[in-house]
Amino acid sequence: MTEVLFYHLQNAPLEQVLPQLLERSLERGWRAIVRAGGPERLDALNNVLWTYSDDSFLPHGTLDDGPAALEPVFLTVDDENPNNANVLFLVDGAAPGNIGPYERCVLMFDGRDEAALAAAREHWKTLKAEGHDATYWQQSPEGRWEKKA
Repeated sequence: MTEVLFYHLQNAPLEQVLPQLLERSLERGWRAIVRAGGPERLDALNNVLWTYSDDSFLPHGTLDDGPAALEPVFLTVDDENPNNANVLFLVDGAAPGNIGPYERCVLMFDGRDEAALAAAREHWKTLKAEGHDATYWQQSPEGRWEKKA
């Protein structure tokens, strides 16, 4: 079964947290998929990953950038795994779909958005019922991740 991590964003925005988690995934030798909730958000995240740091480069691409199989981090809105990724990041309301091909699935949601909280709770119930190993992480006021469940 896939290990599922729920990341409850409270003190730092997705645009700050996602690049850090993607860097850690690449350091482990993993490939990643970032599935966004819609195409307009996908474009915004693509721009963020190019500009989030002056002293770091996060290799990534979208369907518009050429062969997806060559991208260590692939951004999409579809339920696909064209770069044979180990880890799936679900952001901005993207639904889990088939997470079976992944070692890890990271579902990130904004804790200040009631609809996002409700959706995360439903995904938690569904994924636990499917037998996945799910853990819940919440941001502390200092920005550290604390395991809550």
